[in-house]
Amino acid sequence: MLNYIWVALLLIGFIVGLIKVIFIPGSGPLFTDMLNGVFSASKTGFEISLGLTGVMALWLGIMKIGEKAGVIGLLARGVAPLFRTLFKNVPPEHPANGSITMNLSANMLGLGNAATPLGLKAMTELQELNPDKERASDAQIMFLVLNTAGITLVPTSVIAIRQTMAVEQHVAGFNAADIFLPTLIATFIAFVAGMSIVAISQRINLLRLPVLVFLGIFGGLIGGAYAYVQHLVATGHSTDDIAQRIGTIGSGFILFLIMAFIAAAVVQKQKVYEHFVEGAKEGINVSLRIIPYLVGMLIAISVFRSSGCMDFIVQGIAAGAAALGLNTDFVPVVPVMLMKPLSGSGAQGLMVDVMKQYGVASFPGKLAAIMQGTTETTFYVLAVYFGSVGVKNTRNALVLGLIADAFGMVAAIILGYLFFH
Repeated sequence: MLNYIWVALLLIGFIVGLIKVIFIPGSGPLFTDMLNGVFSASKTGFEISLGLTGVMALWLGIMKIGEKAGVIGLLARGVAPLFRTLFKNVPPEHPANGSITMNLSANMLGLGNAATPLGLKAMTELQELNPDKERASDAQIMFLVLNTAGITLVPTSVIAIRQTMAVEQHVAGFNAADIFLPTLIATFIAFVAGMSIVAISQRINLLRLPVLVFLGIFGGLIGGAYAYVQHLVATGHSTDDIAQRIGTIGSGFILFLIMAFIAAAVVQKQKVYEHFVEGAKEGINVSLRIIPYLVGMLIAISVFRSSGCMDFIVQGIAAGAAALGLNTDFVPVVPVMLMKPLSGSGAQGLMVDVMKQYGVASFPGKLAAIMQGTTETTFYVLAVYFGSVGVKNTRNALVLGLIADAFGMVAAIILGYLFFH
């Protein structure tokens, strides 16, 4: 599937660009822009992979310490009832369960730099259980979709950007955290939708106690996070202070895990430093393996976008909504919605552009912020995670991931209208 998508993005982008150059006057520089975009995307892909090397070395080193100390196994046993339902053919005490738990926890806290290496570690461990090394297993597909539809409790980066732009635009009395609740609900809907569609595809019964308990606990966490933020707002804390407090909680959680792993290893009389170096070497190898996969995907996305294909899709959606008599106030945000599965940084840039054009306090500005915090970049995660373990046949992972994204985006639009329109 990924092969067909990659070729389609490249060929459609090139053909559309060629038609423009031939038939539309003044389009001569388009090929130059497309070529520059290809070179820029190649450089970006390499820089992202290179930037991951140090973080990968750190986290896989820490994970190796936790594995040797037995902490990963302890985490795996704790989530075994839930994962026995969701991840078929993964033994209850397998290290993958602990890695998946930590990856999803890091995503919830918005700690992307920590989540990626943990996710790559989990995918590597799931690959060990995969009988066909070039074909994605059911467990790998479930993990990838849960990752792309990953829940973020508080979108701190989006809130910080909104606050900065509100100052630039001199918006008095602006509350940058007002998108918190709709974003939280939208991302939870995307997560549940992703879990459900994969369960239907793999014939997994979700009406079981471990899944229901998990959803209940997570619903409680959402309620608690919302109550905490509302308390801070009601007691006069600034948006910057709220974002800082949430960031402190997330950073403190990760630091606590690192120290807990090291302390457990010391108690177990393990060779802590040697285990760290062993895991760090694995992290560097993984970073090098993902370079060609990431560069290839970013090149295809760049050609498709530079050719103007994205603009055609946006215009088509606007025309369709108008023909159906629907409210078209959401149309300015469509580029963010379409870009998010392709590129997180690209979607963020488009979100900022919407806020500049329409105002950070406008309906499109708020809706763009909700969308940015709702789902992950499906194509990026697919290319990096499967590329890191050499899986070539991704089966229906991309389709299921995009369906989960669609649920999240539709939920974001509906919630935007309910809260702000």
